[in-house]
Amino acid sequence: MVELTLARQHNRLAAAAEQRRILESCEGVASFSQALDGQGIAALSACGIETLQINLGKVCNQTCRHCHVDAGPDRRESMSRETAEACIDLLRRAGIPTLDITGGAPEMNPNFRWLATEARRLGRRVIDRCNLTILVAPGFEDLPEFLADRQVEVVASLPCYLQENVDRQRGDRAFQRSIEALHRLNELGYGLPGSSLTLALVYNPLGPSLPPPQHKLEVDYRRELRKRHGVEFTRLYTITNMPISRFLVDLLRQQKLEEYLEKLVEAFNPTTVEGLMCRTTLSVDWLGNLYDCDFNQMLELGLAPDQPRNLRDLDDAALARLVQRRIATGRHCFGCTAGAGSSCAGQIQG
Repeated sequence: MVELTLARQHNRLAAAAEQRRILESCEGVASFSQALDGQGIAALSACGIETLQINLGKVCNQTCRHCHVDAGPDRRESMSRETAEACIDLLRRAGIPTLDITGGAPEMNPNFRWLATEARRLGRRVIDRCNLTILVAPGFEDLPEFLADRQVEVVASLPCYLQENVDRQRGDRAFQRSIEALHRLNELGYGLPGSSLTLALVYNPLGPSLPPPQHKLEVDYRRELRKRHGVEFTRLYTITNMPISRFLVDLLRQQKLEEYLEKLVEAFNPTTVEGLMCRTTLSVDWLGNLYDCDFNQMLELGLAPDQPRNLRDLDDAALARLVQRRIATGRHCFGCTAGAGSSCAGQIQG
């Protein structure tokens, strides 16, 4: 078992290194540090930790074409109870106000409910990044009630309001199951006007293009989902596709990687830099390793050399250094600074 785990870790590191090599080998495309220098912007640094975003692993009930995590039903990477307890301990010690739980399908991790419950007991805001279909999967039918009872915010991926587009990106019947899950959430009060139960939907483009303006698209989503399916939601987030993992493979297959990177570089917006999520977020992977964001995590682009590497290294001195750390960057960072900007909370600029 130990040898198997080490082999998987070696494969994971090798795959991430190859992705970084591919991105950095696009010689005709500016580097992110060059873009910052050209605008007279200092290297990125953190300005506190407002969100602890933990990735519970790569286990998922779906295999989406755009997934930067490369998650799916055949994956086995899953956060242990020991690491989950270390996350709650950090939340408590550092006074971090928000726990943002992602995956894979984070709800498939056996520690998901414990994490959400303990974080809420500490009075923290808890976000569940949900693919919707897990809420109607066998064995998970009571999840909507659990989330509502704990007042967990649901941030749900729905890349389009049209069935054909969703099924093309996420698999057959994904849209139908998503609408069924949205109806269940609405029945519990999620997303209804005046409700305290937040339901945010997430849009990402189907291909190598930038998202449209978030506010305008939210109006379209609200009109179409209400008219076609009687679905309500709180807000819409638009997120740019990152040239990582499956989307990177798709770009290479179509020979569009450099074209897409050039599109991101041309749309670089220096005014988004101040609002980048990495500046106020600490990312933790299923093994307890630390990163500046979930995208860096998937590329195995760790924290700066003077920073701790894992939750177990976080003594008080290391924690103090984290809140002002220098942030590791690469060409993928153009995805967060293109156009109106992109973050886990959607468009950076309104």
